[in-house]
Amino acid sequence: MKIACVQFAPAFKKIETNFEYLVTQSKSIDADLVCFPELSLTGYFFFSTEEVLPYSIPFNSELISELQNIATVFNRIIVFGFPERVDAKVYNSCAVLFPDSAFSFVYRKTHLFYRERFVFTHGDTGFIVAKYPPMDINIGAMICYDWRFPESARALALGGADLIVCPSNLVTKVWTLAMPARSIENKVYLAVANRIGVETNNDETLHFNGKSGIWDYNGKLIATASEDKTEVIFAEIYPQETRNKAIDQFNNIFADRRPEMYKVLLGGN
Repeated sequence: MKIACVQFAPAFKKIETNFEYLVTQSKSIDADLVCFPELSLTGYFFFSTEEVLPYSIPFNSELISELQNIATVFNRIIVFGFPERVDAKVYNSCAVLFPDSAFSFVYRKTHLFYRERFVFTHGDTGFIVAKYPPMDINIGAMICYDWRFPESARALALGGADLIVCPSNLVTKVWTLAMPARSIENKVYLAVANRIGVETNNDETLHFNGKSGIWDYNGKLIATASEDKTEVIFAEIYPQETRNKAIDQFNNIFADRRPEMYKVLLGGN
């Protein structure tokens, strides 16, 4: 199947502008799956829950229903980040919308980065894998800073993910070093849709560094974008090839795991 990552700079607090962009791209991009960045409906650099609350929406909102309709009509999986409102709480969430809405789900970010802890509630969904028979693909989702924790990708891979989608607003310089490891240590495809541009709030500025990428299940970078341009990158993936975790005739990276030994015993007195 053909997948795409959209790299762009969401307009801060301009939800209608960003929504129109997502709608246009979701309709026009020729791919089976289209992944947008983290918080692509609103921009990123909020300082408090009170600030983000007016721009947050529930998962069953009309905006998401319209994108769900596009996924159905165009037979396309659409992935994007948004601030999800649940009562008085706001989550940094990712919607994964399948053509058949019965499979669609929302993932709430587990690990909050930097000032996010003052804005969002820690995610409570846990990691989710949706198995979608019409396209014979199993998709798991994580968001941005989740990459720092090997347990995120490992949990998704153990749950059967062939492809991990990772909407992101990355600002560090080291994440590209880890993504190949997340792919190869789990034998999964990994698609990172990162954003570009800058955002300033309260005299503090964040610079987002692009380089959206798609890695194959051997850790090879098979598609990448620039640091600072709006781009769409594409890759052909073969989900079935991720499911045999053998690396030679004797070793299998999942069958060889020994969880009972993954405990640290402290020596000495």
